[in-house]
Amino acid sequence: MTHRTEKTISFPACRKRKVEAEFSGGEVTSDGGMVLIRGLDRRLGLTAKVAQVLADPRELGKITHRAVDLVRQRIFGLAAGYEDLNDHDTLRHDPGFQTAVEREEALASSPTLCRFEQWGDRRTAWELHRMLVEQFIASQRSAPAELMLDFDGTDDPVHGKQVGSFFHKYYDGYCFLPLYVFCGDQLLVSYLRPGNSDGAKHAWAILALLVRRLRQAWPDIRIIFRGDGGFCRHHLMSWCERQGIKYVIGLAKNAVLLRKAGELLAQAATAFAATKEKQRFFAEFQYQAKSWHTDRRVIAKAEHTAQGSNPRFVVTNLTDPPQDLYDTLYCARGESENRIKEQQLDLFADRTSCHRLVASQFRLLLSGLAYTLVEALRRLALTGTELAQAYCGTIRLKLLKIGAVVVRNTRRVRFLLSSACPFQDLFGLVAARLRTG
Repeated sequence: MTHRTEKTISFPACRKRKVEAEFSGGEVTSDGGMVLIRGLDRRLGLTAKVAQVLADPRELGKITHRAVDLVRQRIFGLAAGYEDLNDHDTLRHDPGFQTAVEREEALASSPTLCRFEQWGDRRTAWELHRMLVEQFIASQRSAPAELMLDFDGTDDPVHGKQVGSFFHKYYDGYCFLPLYVFCGDQLLVSYLRPGNSDGAKHAWAILALLVRRLRQAWPDIRIIFRGDGGFCRHHLMSWCERQGIKYVIGLAKNAVLLRKAGELLAQAATAFAATKEKQRFFAEFQYQAKSWHTDRRVIAKAEHTAQGSNPRFVVTNLTDPPQDLYDTLYCARGESENRIKEQQLDLFADRTSCHRLVASQFRLLLSGLAYTLVEALRRLALTGTELAQAYCGTIRLKLLKIGAVVVRNTRRVRFLLSSACPFQDLFGLVAARLRTG
């Protein structure tokens, strides 16, 4: 006979059967897939390395939560979709997260995590960036012949009168201007800049540091710098030319460029008038801006549609044919924009609401570290599967957000995952790859 208590909640019948609910199911988590993230983190050693570079200001005898526990709780929470510190007031009691963090008692509260995020300083930012680069180098099984470094900036709206927030006319709001650097899908730099920064601020210095370290690892590597028109700076291109770095950079149109491409633009307009179909033509010429000490190769794209002419220009020291260079190389930089969207939309990189800029920088890097974990899951365990190209949010929904009963005793911790999970085979494959990879 079923023992009923006053906590039983009744609902309308279903096909003549009573529908009742009780909060008596035991330890249940909605994030059963976090065991995958824990396994991946143990393989990479990511959170342990992060904890080693943090300067823990607490008194040794008064510590309840180790630095590595705080790092794991925050990064794993972001990976699982919990953007706010307040989420951890309930999440700290979740048995799935406690197991992922490798604790069996309550995790840190939101005030503790808030104090933890104030540990960030310039040295921390430097060390965490260095760790991201070392993680990337270690991920390469053999020396690559070529690396494409994608530099891209974006806006990060602020949450009040924060240090470093300024009004930006282009974005029509108060913001920070973070700079991201990706190589393929892997994050190398996540650098928070004040909102009044030039679009290319510190890009040259960051590129120089990256090139030096990458050439230490692989002396014969071919490196290509790719960026939009905001990075078209004479000193940056001159440095690339002196150092043997290839580049392909957007170039803002002006009267001289439009005049040089005039014949091509007219050709596209004539062809569109005859066919009423979109036309694209490519050409190249030498061009020297007033601030440049030499002329450089410029690729011109003359495009004409029903909306009119849409010319585009790219400056480069590569020798590829014009259309191949534009379509295959330059336009592929759109993938880095998708990676930034993953950072901001799926992993909450825009939750930089700390008053101090360095603390907000730490938050940005925590998001970047969460992205590094999910990207590694995609790269190491999802190759050849239906989620091989999936966004972080999709991977979270299908592999991490799985209901499970957690049974813990002195001998083992068992995750009894939902029998209705539609991705059971994929989950098993990912777990096997993480064990044997």
